[in-house]
Amino acid sequence: MKLNIKKGMTYPKIVALGFFILIAVGTILLLLPFSSRQPGSTGFTDALFTATSASCVTGLVVADTYTHWTLFGQIVIICLIQIGGLGFLTILTMFSMLFHRKIGLKERSFLQESVNTMYIGGIVRLMKKILIGTFIIEFLGAALLATRFIPKMGVGVGIYTSIFTSISAFCNAGFDLMGRFEEYSSLSNPMFRDDIVINITVILLILIGGIGFFVWDDISVNKLKFTRYKLHTKLVLIATFILVVFGSAAFYIFENNNVLEELKIHHKITASVFMAVTPRTAGFNTVDVAAMTPAGKMLTVIFMFIGGNPGSTAGGIKTTTAVILFLSAWSSLRNHTEINVLRRRLESDALKRAAAVITINISLILLSGLLICAAQPSLDLTDVTIEVFSAIDTVGMSTGITRDLCTFSRYVIIFLMYCGRVGSLSFALLFTEQKSPNTVQNPVEKINIG
Repeated sequence: MKLNIKKGMTYPKIVALGFFILIAVGTILLLLPFSSRQPGSTGFTDALFTATSASCVTGLVVADTYTHWTLFGQIVIICLIQIGGLGFLTILTMFSMLFHRKIGLKERSFLQESVNTMYIGGIVRLMKKILIGTFIIEFLGAALLATRFIPKMGVGVGIYTSIFTSISAFCNAGFDLMGRFEEYSSLSNPMFRDDIVINITVILLILIGGIGFFVWDDISVNKLKFTRYKLHTKLVLIATFILVVFGSAAFYIFENNNVLEELKIHHKITASVFMAVTPRTAGFNTVDVAAMTPAGKMLTVIFMFIGGNPGSTAGGIKTTTAVILFLSAWSSLRNHTEINVLRRRLESDALKRAAAVITINISLILLSGLLICAAQPSLDLTDVTIEVFSAIDTVGMSTGITRDLCTFSRYVIIFLMYCGRVGSLSFALLFTEQKSPNTVQNPVEKINIG
């Protein structure tokens, strides 16, 4: 297999086409009679929905992964998650390296964009590090989970469930096999919810997978010397730390007398940290999302919208986008013409890209929510809001309305999941790309803002 990009193909086109093909292949495989426990029970829409959710590492499901799909169907799903999480360009690069195929300059530039690194030099080396690091982390995660799953499920089933859960958590997918105990329960069953090892392992897998491959490389080179990190790495680590700490404290306060009420204090703390981490595109849950307080649901939506970090397995607008907009607002309030942070000045295009990402995402969310509410007026607005945010930010958390969606609404969610994984900005660029920049400048005229 050779990584060969045809002339005229741009990065957005490559990504959009690649995920389209991946979803199409996944849909066909899931439609096979031996993919579901009851042959013929899976319709085209349900197969397409599941393939899209797995390929786009979302986690929304219209059928319980364990009770509906056979072992073959489950393997198809986890393979789609692994390819979708790492990115098909990364997988193609792996095969190219295995067969000693040459990777050209154009292909290297696409790989650079795929993992959101700022330098094309050493991109193949970085890809090797990503692949090796991914399999080591997933193996260690599976080994830790196996120590808890094997006593509960037996050796064979315990090992298989551990591998499936580790890959799903690292890729921020949210698919699980806990339907063997209770359908659609995720990790909310007390035997998993109250297990510290399972909670910490899944939390770490989610955070490591969502931290970003560029950050991996920076930390591996500079170790724990924070002052030597690139500005991107510093902002990502600071933003992640703030979100986890603030989110944990906020969820504890909001849900202490609600979904956390019957738990012991150390289980409350663990559940609060889990709730602060998983909405940032992982999709697992240890508490009932539908039973959360309005404040808890609102915070979940905010965290889903922010998402993870660039060049990772996570979705959302990304932490750096949120940081740039916050810094821009702060600079405007202080009447500064440039955005400065940590003794560095951000490039002028950073704010434009951040504004474009947020504008497109919010537009898609509002339009999709409107369409679903119009098609199914009986659905609760809060539930629909969580569903559309969860879809476009590839989170997978839901109040349980996914399987109640009509065919039209399911296609709306499918479209959102696809846009969320491809990247809303990349998807928009498919229709707006110009082969040559526009050099004509119109006269300037001021308008009032705010």
